[in-house]
Amino acid sequence: MSDNTGGPEQAQPEAAGNTGATTGNSPAQPPRPGAHAGGWQAWQPQPAGPTWSTLVRSAEAAPIRTVTLVAVLATGLAAALLLGDGMGPGLLLVVVPAVVGAYVAACAAGRGARPWTLAWAIGCLALLAIPALRDSAWPAALAILAAVLLGALALHGSRTWPGVLLAPLGFLDSAVSGVAWLLKGLRARGGAGKDRWLPVAKATAVALVLLVLFGALFASADAAFADLLGGLMPDVSVEDGPIRFMLFVLGAFLALAAARTAAAPLRWDRITVSPGKPRSRVEWALPLVVLNLLFAGFNAVQLAVLFGGYRKVLESTGLGYAEYARQGFWQLLWATLLTLVVIALALRWAPRAGAGDRRLVRAVLGVLCVMTLVVVASALRRMDLYVEEYGLTRLRVSVAAMELWLGLVIVLIMAAGLFGARWLPRAVAGSAAAAVLVFGLMSPDGMVAERNVARYEADAKIDLAYFQSLSADAVPALDRLPEPQRSCALRGINDEMSRAGDVPWYAMSLGEYRARRILEERPVTASYEVCSRLGAFGTRTEY
Repeated sequence: MSDNTGGPEQAQPEAAGNTGATTGNSPAQPPRPGAHAGGWQAWQPQPAGPTWSTLVRSAEAAPIRTVTLVAVLATGLAAALLLGDGMGPGLLLVVVPAVVGAYVAACAAGRGARPWTLAWAIGCLALLAIPALRDSAWPAALAILAAVLLGALALHGSRTWPGVLLAPLGFLDSAVSGVAWLLKGLRARGGAGKDRWLPVAKATAVALVLLVLFGALFASADAAFADLLGGLMPDVSVEDGPIRFMLFVLGAFLALAAARTAAAPLRWDRITVSPGKPRSRVEWALPLVVLNLLFAGFNAVQLAVLFGGYRKVLESTGLGYAEYARQGFWQLLWATLLTLVVIALALRWAPRAGAGDRRLVRAVLGVLCVMTLVVVASALRRMDLYVEEYGLTRLRVSVAAMELWLGLVIVLIMAAGLFGARWLPRAVAGSAAAAVLVFGLMSPDGMVAERNVARYEADAKIDLAYFQSLSADAVPALDRLPEPQRSCALRGINDEMSRAGDVPWYAMSLGEYRARRILEERPVTASYEVCSRLGAFGTRTEY
């Protein structure tokens, strides 16, 4: 990596014949030590240029505002009260004050919101809504990770590949420097600012006392109001104290890191990656042309099979219909991933002496991208055939979604070759976040249940054991099964929700709420023995 701020200043050559004498009225300058001793200065250590850590460091953060302090405290309290029972709508409520604190810190630093910043911020909040909508943990976890990426991009304003890839690491630096930033702000308010924040603190304390006092009186006076208040307020017990305290510290710490990042983000975009040494046309193009020919031959076979050559292929290979489909999907997925690596390395060492070289690079890599899209289509077709035979699972829907996203990345690379690649890093990051958002909104567990119920309705084939591990998102689709298959399919989900007991509104997703309503109206009725005979408690391996 290299920086773009220039190296150390170079010494200017001395004029010929300079011996330290002066002309005119200029004062005499003493000769430099060792001027006639072989130029020993050339062997002395030169001032080092800026390292990458100092290069990306921004200016000193503006003083922390009172609103940001309050937002950090509110985030910690919300995390302690709302996340102790699980994630759901409470996660969004925790994030809102942190967003306000970061926005105020950015405004204090003179940073304005740009269109990309607003897009990242809106996408981050949309992703954090997935845990409020879906009960399944794995789409929610992916959504939270993607939200962290978009939040980092919004706070750092990254545009380049180093900026996009390294932006989340800025939170680690801000988590450390944010504590010193907070303490400095508190010390500044301990003297001259005391007259401003002390009345606010007193008023807040009085308001809380009045709220608790009169709330308790009204709750004891009216049972309906007590039920409403009990449903809205978190149930905090002494046993939960350590966990609640840890959540408070974690929430406040993360909100402080976000605000500190907004005030003075690391400038990852200042890091530049030196391009590789350009190769000659033959040295660069020959391996890729051979690879394109291999892709062309493979795709020709795939197209022949796609248009009706299955019987001949199966007779020659000795494989069954579903085995042939399953055998090649994983290899084709890896082929797609490796092709992206090949394209990245080829662009690094591509010839770039003139317009002819640029046309050659576009032609060779364009053909490779088109061939790869055919491989993507073939892989998805194989997965579809396999699902028709054996049903849909979480793993199968996940890898199919990943293959679709890889195909989208290839399309973006092709567009970058035509219209310029400056926007490509942000487009790839945005497409990944959008794919995670769509994946969560489509409810993978619901898709798995829907597809398998439709398969049962068509050929009476069903794997009841697999449904025991699904989340509450699958309940609406499984509810369509006839008895006793319905009760056996829902038994695992029903037992899990029974063990969880009553879940407060801020920790309950929409998927779980719908599932509870369905199971309350139509409870599970089949006995354990009946479900055992139907294979509901067998073991299976997902692939």
